[in-house]
Amino acid sequence: MGRSVWGCWQGVFSTAVLYGSLALFTSILHNVFLLYYVETFVSVYKIDKVSFWVGETVFLIWNSLNDPLFGWLSDRAFLSSPQTGSQITNPEVVLKRLKALSTNGPLFALSFLAFWVAWARPGLQFLLCLCLYDGFLTMVDLHHSALLADLAVSATDRTRLNFHCSVFSALGSFSVFLSYSFWDKEDFYSFRFFCVTLATFSILGFFVVSRLLQHRFQKEVRARQDEALTLKELSVGHAPLTQPEKPVTIGQYIKQLSRHRNFMWFVSMNLVQVFHCHFNNNFFPLFLEHLLSDNISASTGSILLGISYIAPHLNNLYFLTLCQRYGVYQVIRWLFMLKLGLSVVMALAGADHIYLLCIFIASNRVFTEGTCKLLKLVISDLVDEDFVVNRRQQAASALLFGMVALLTKPGQTFAPLIGTWLLCVYTGYDIFEREPVKDSLVSVPDIASGSGTPPLRLGCFYMLVFVPITCALLQLAAWSRFTLHGRKLQGIKTLRQGAQHGHLIDVKAI
Repeated sequence: MGRSVWGCWQGVFSTAVLYGSLALFTSILHNVFLLYYVETFVSVYKIDKVSFWVGETVFLIWNSLNDPLFGWLSDRAFLSSPQTGSQITNPEVVLKRLKALSTNGPLFALSFLAFWVAWARPGLQFLLCLCLYDGFLTMVDLHHSALLADLAVSATDRTRLNFHCSVFSALGSFSVFLSYSFWDKEDFYSFRFFCVTLATFSILGFFVVSRLLQHRFQKEVRARQDEALTLKELSVGHAPLTQPEKPVTIGQYIKQLSRHRNFMWFVSMNLVQVFHCHFNNNFFPLFLEHLLSDNISASTGSILLGISYIAPHLNNLYFLTLCQRYGVYQVIRWLFMLKLGLSVVMALAGADHIYLLCIFIASNRVFTEGTCKLLKLVISDLVDEDFVVNRRQQAASALLFGMVALLTKPGQTFAPLIGTWLLCVYTGYDIFEREPVKDSLVSVPDIASGSGTPPLRLGCFYMLVFVPITCALLQLAAWSRFTLHGRKLQGIKTLRQGAQHGHLIDVKAI
């Protein structure tokens, strides 16, 4: 009876829908976490400043190191060259990742709940909660991202998988709007109940969807194992003696990556992209306050904020259709050029065109976040190239995603540091001391324009337009050196499919 129920549900949903739904169970929690965890510990639990910065510093280190660490623990068995009779089939890899998701997904949801109940001293709870939450989030995100490269090789199938992720991520963003109805730092009971409801939904979702996908691939694994057993019986006494090869060490793997030119150019571009995404996140409220607050209503500001959360997911659906027609490389290049063009137009128009400024602030964040959501497709292509160039036994997709995260996450730290420094240089405004600095580049109102623009507003405008211009120029320069597209990409995919012929998944259900 139980098997028939599972079989019935498997027939209803495609692999792409089930894969995409895993993004929903992550995003409904993570969006709420990003919005409220700082205010909860500062305003509700009254954490002291030293404990807060100690926790953030430890979290920064842990956040940077856990991606490659978990990726290495997950994929180190796949790094050695193929050996006769020791192939790990692709369905077995997928099954391993799904088992990891079925365990770490519910644990991720439970670690989310640990933030909203005071169970230790604020400083200790802050540190432990951040590290636990980020550890389980990393495990979920790494295995979910790696499945994109493991479930499909063709650009069409991967685009379809990413399309469903964007749909479900957009649905997950609505938890932010619902949270406003429950958030009250004076009476925390309603918000706790809301978080428990979200976590329960997430736990059930991870359990059910991962089980459905596991049942789907267990049949294929059993079929491959029976086939391998038959071949082994037929070749008894005829198998040649082979010298087992030593597994690749982490040092050898890093050396291989350092020679991977497309990986290095992609990381260079993505470091700037991560910086720009977090720069927009960090300074979006500042731009709204000092550039628009005197000219737009509070409701208009909230609409802009809402658009900035949901529109990137919806916009990505259109970008993915363009990717199918023109290729991911070309679409990302167009987005960089669009970012550069819009920023130049805004710089020439000036800060007094309010409606143009509203459109630019919203579109700048939407297009930047949209670009970030396409980059998983590029990393999946790099997984293919790494597999072919280094003759892997199996694609080390989780490890490569982890190494990309290790080398690009410093952009998260650089964004607020460089942003606050630029603000101080241009305006003399120190965001921490709130006192003017004497040697600022802009120390008087802009009398030439006749508008009496305050220095802080003018400095915010300079940051708003010149940071995207600089980022776009650097990214276009790095992206022009990236060669994994067009015929070369098709050749790599053909070689991977040929090398793993008989070991890849039948993706007809996608």
